Amino acid sequence: MNFLALSILNFGVPLSMVCAAIGLAFAFFLIAAVTRAPSGNERMREIAAAVQEGARAYLNRQVKTIVVIAVVIFILLFIFKDHSTAIGFVIGAFCSLAAGFIGMRVAVLANVRTAQAASIAQLNALRIAFNGGSVTGLLVVGLALLSVSIFYMIAAKLIGSDAAIRSLVGLALGGSLISVFARLGGGIYTKAADVGADLVGKIESGLEEDDPRNPAVIADNVGDNVGDCAGMAADVFETYAVSLVGAILAGLLTLGGNPAAIVYPFVLGGISVLGAICGIAFVNVARGKPATVLMGAVMINALISAILFWPATRSLFAGGVTIGGILRSPAQLYFASLVGLIMTPVIVALTNYYTSSHFRPVQKIAHASETGHATNIIAGLAAGQHATALPVLFIGLAILVTFHFAGLYGIAIAVMSMLSMAGVIISLDSFGPITDNAGGIAVMAHLPKEIRAVTDELDAVGNTMKAVTKGYAIASAGLAALVLFGSYVEELRAHLTSSLKLATDEFFQFSLQDPKVIVGLFIGGLLPFVFTAFSMDAVGKAAGAVVREVRRQLQVKPGILTGQERPEYGTCVDIVTKAALREMIVPALLPLVAVVVVAIIKPLGPVALGGVLVGTIVTGLFIAIAMTSGGAAWDNAKKFIEEGNLGGKGSFAHAAAVTGDTVGDPYKDTAGPAINPMIKVVNILAILIIPIFF
Repeated sequence: MNFLALSILNFGVPLSMVCAAIGLAFAFFLIAAVTRAPSGNERMREIAAAVQEGARAYLNRQVKTIVVIAVVIFILLFIFKDHSTAIGFVIGAFCSLAAGFIGMRVAVLANVRTAQAASIAQLNALRIAFNGGSVTGLLVVGLALLSVSIFYMIAAKLIGSDAAIRSLVGLALGGSLISVFARLGGGIYTKAADVGADLVGKIESGLEEDDPRNPAVIADNVGDNVGDCAGMAADVFETYAVSLVGAILAGLLTLGGNPAAIVYPFVLGGISVLGAICGIAFVNVARGKPATVLMGAVMINALISAILFWPATRSLFAGGVTIGGILRSPAQLYFASLVGLIMTPVIVALTNYYTSSHFRPVQKIAHASETGHATNIIAGLAAGQHATALPVLFIGLAILVTFHFAGLYGIAIAVMSMLSMAGVIISLDSFGPITDNAGGIAVMAHLPKEIRAVTDELDAVGNTMKAVTKGYAIASAGLAALVLFGSYVEELRAHLTSSLKLATDEFFQFSLQDPKVIVGLFIGGLLPFVFTAFSMDAVGKAAGAVVREVRRQLQVKPGILTGQERPEYGTCVDIVTKAALREMIVPALLPLVAVVVVAIIKPLGPVALGGVLVGTIVTGLFIAIAMTSGGAAWDNAKKFIEEGNLGGKGSFAHAAAVTGDTVGDPYKDTAGPAINPMIKVVNILAILIIPIFF
């Protein structure tokens, strides 16, 4: 046992790198498997190529926009912070972009092959779509784990372990900042196109979903990829990286840099990569209902991780570890990691209840549609707000339990354990846009209705999967942000006691009796509201431009509706591309500016900034859950009616449901998910600027 403990302690980080490399290798194996599958007829390939071209063009322009801002931040970090933090920022930003770009590229290749596979059997289509999504999932965890571990090992040799860990915060900031831009830009793009296509195509012209006569249909399909694939990949990359860095930082600050506490998060991440591969393999051999098979992959991953976490924990902490003056046993640390694993299916199940058409919340919205547009909107808003209760209560319970087991480090371990399953969870998320695009290709290529029936069923499952993965990402982000806040307090205490020679008992307190804390809470609580307001405005403006363009084309070219004239797809693509890139700048920079301004104003300072962090976490968590769950519930209420319930397509209830869906679209795919990285940008930046401003 001693030999095993020494081996894991000495080689835990390199072993995590090997596991990450295995995950990346398996991702490239899946890429080869997907590309070998038949890609359909010439018309299908032509449509897929148009979607691919639009997505690539948007991401290229987005990168050019982001690089300018990233260079400025890199220079500021290089001058005012330190060189290693600035280099970490670049690595985090690059890997976040790479995960999204490659994942989106493979998703575009998989959608046409999924449509072709649907002509053979539903199971074939399920596996190709999931394998395409699994590439994104494995890239996210593989790149995150590999980038953090390599950077840490190199930096530790050059500048020492403690300085290397503090430099990792720069890598986390790079991933988070890119994620905010990717989430906002992709979300504005996809929902502007979707809302514009639905309002004119479905309601005004009576066209089917993805009808090739709709001038905004290509932009809509492109949006699914740049928003749900590239955006989500960047989002969870940064959440994973931030959780890993947060756990390492918590180990440094609360356990005095205990080597085992530093290695443990890496080991948990490496083990779960292997578990994710087993879950993906399960989908490729299992038979059954799509939702059951997909959730089986999650349970396989959780089971394997739970089994392997115990020997790793017992080996690293054989004699226990002292946290907060109390000796904690290996079992207590293991239980903290189990809480993280358990939280994943719990959050997935709760989000599924509030967003699936099989349960009362969604059906209630559908029934409310029978009495009009207003009652649909009211029911959807209520559903989103109801959806916050149980997830937040379980998050609170997880915080109490894990803190009891191992203090702040226990919470950090639970978050890392929860995020370690991101490989399978993101596979489920990317499965959604792939099946959605496959259905679009089937309609635009005029494939038999039987094929569309197969893709529609998979799309309905994928829509629910997208919702539950957003719930998972937001819940884990809330826990991760709490760890970052704890790290901010500990880092601030360490900085002030060393630089200002303050004794521990002279360190200030974050007391609710201090008006600075209350003001900070107000400012922090305000940030998510202003942030989402800018995001919603952006979608509204861009969608309005798409609506006007679609109306113009249908008026100028009446032959479009009869199939005698071809729509100008490129015009709508260009409109949403420019709008997304223009409108994402202000909300993306808002959290950066807010943190720096509060830090600069001397009457506020570090105490008020601590209040800002807590206020942002609390209101951000509630708004994000309400928006993502409410938006998904609106969407599935529309699908519930389109399945033939309550009058089916073309009915009064359907028209009201389409209106609700267009309101819910920017809720669930733009503003709500973007709060996730925004919360962490605020907390990470606060940690980074401590030695600069305080």
